[in-house]
Amino acid sequence: MGLSSSSRGHVESEEQTLAIAHAVKAAGAHMMRGGAFKPRSSPYSFQGLGLRGLQILERARQETGLPVVTEVIDPRDVSWVAEYADVLQIGARNMQNFSLLKEVGRVDRPVLLKRGMHSTLEEWLNSAEYVLSEGNEQVILCERGIRTFENYTRNTLDLSAVPAIKELSRLPIIVDPTHSTGRVSLIEPMSLASVAAGADGLIVEVHNKPAEALCDGDQALTPPLFSALMDRVRPLHEFMGTNQ
Repeated sequence: MGLSSSSRGHVESEEQTLAIAHAVKAAGAHMMRGGAFKPRSSPYSFQGLGLRGLQILERARQETGLPVVTEVIDPRDVSWVAEYADVLQIGARNMQNFSLLKEVGRVDRPVLLKRGMHSTLEEWLNSAEYVLSEGNEQVILCERGIRTFENYTRNTLDLSAVPAIKELSRLPIIVDPTHSTGRVSLIEPMSLASVAAGADGLIVEVHNKPAEALCDGDQALTPPLFSALMDRVRPLHEFMGTNQ
């Protein structure tokens, strides 16, 4: 399977989203993940633009041709969010929201299923089974770090999950080095390590003005840094492919 590279971020405005979409497309991204709904620990934090955010993502897809990935957090929203999104994301907090998993299992859209921060591989794969059992076989797993006692990084990236998942299932698995580390300086080395471990793709936070981002700006790559990352990742992926 070819390496899929995706940018991620949150839809804050049309100008911001379109600028990032064009930049990551030029750098070689295959998809664009934009958060229109953002579950936050605090009810007073930025929660996303909702429908307006989806409309902005639709325009970004029209202008760039990049398929759109967006998170859905409520079973009642699945059918209409699927009208805008090419891929439906289930976030870490909802990995065991079984009613939501069943609902996305009934729509004809690929599902990006993030690992819960306290979840075992068995629990993660069982969550995937909820989607598969409803007839949707288009499930992509995403390792995004687990919660440990370490506090230097935002989470602890479990790279052993990549080869382990390949032993336990036939589902593709991608890695999110952004949420797992929470540090810009660690995104590139963890991206390279993910590719070396056999990941099928990467999903990386990108923002054109990180200092002005409404959330997660401190862990976002600028477009030039994302482009430089892609230049490092591609040769390693090609090397891995010819030596397997």
